[in-house]
Amino acid sequence: MAIIKSGNPALSDKRLKVETLATDTPMTAKGAVQKTLVLLAIVVLTGSLSWSMAASNPSLAQALTIGGAIAGFITALIIIFKQTMAPVLSPLYAVFQGACLGAISMLYENLYDGIVLQAILITLCILLVMLSLYQYKVIKVTEKFRMGVVAATGGVALVYALSFVLGFFGVQVPYIHGGGIMSIGFSVVVVVIASLNLVLDFDFFDKGEEKQLPKYMEWYGAFGLMVTLIWLYLEILRLLGKSRR
Repeated sequence: MAIIKSGNPALSDKRLKVETLATDTPMTAKGAVQKTLVLLAIVVLTGSLSWSMAASNPSLAQALTIGGAIAGFITALIIIFKQTMAPVLSPLYAVFQGACLGAISMLYENLYDGIVLQAILITLCILLVMLSLYQYKVIKVTEKFRMGVVAATGGVALVYALSFVLGFFGVQVPYIHGGGIMSIGFSVVVVVIASLNLVLDFDFFDKGEEKQLPKYMEWYGAFGLMVTLIWLYLEILRLLGKSRR
């Protein structure tokens, strides 16, 4: 049983216990990238279908958003605690998240014309920039860097969880929602933290190949990167929405 650190923002544990399975070929970074592209394609296709359904029947938008989010969250938890299921459940996770993102994107587009295309382009630009910074060693994944990003990610998750719980009691956590300067500043900080998580995901690909992890970890790594990309896209969408209010 191998152990490798992960920067996936969806994980609560900072180390992954990897089950060693009989396999002829170990994980490769190239294979993980290919799996990521497959998941991305599934998200885009499912998201487009969800958008069309929500646009033609607005009452479906909320059902697709909530249903996709809950199903995606449950699927993600199963993958996290049973990594050998990643090859089967990662595409399913992409389907659920695509359904959720398509509906959310349609709602934002109805409020702010052109915002979805802007969010997609900014997300892709950040992905390419962070990949370049990682490849050319401008950003090096040291132990302190990893701990800092993981701690910041945990802090954001805690704030969002607190906001969610307090929302049931009619209490709004300041500076998270709304279009004020502080609220926009908070979203900028979250976007930066999400962007730095991309570097940890890239590092996971390389470390997985270096340690010759089992082949199924390509899917797990791809799943982790998709979690970060979806998080980043949603935060950029929120930031752009705040800036237009």
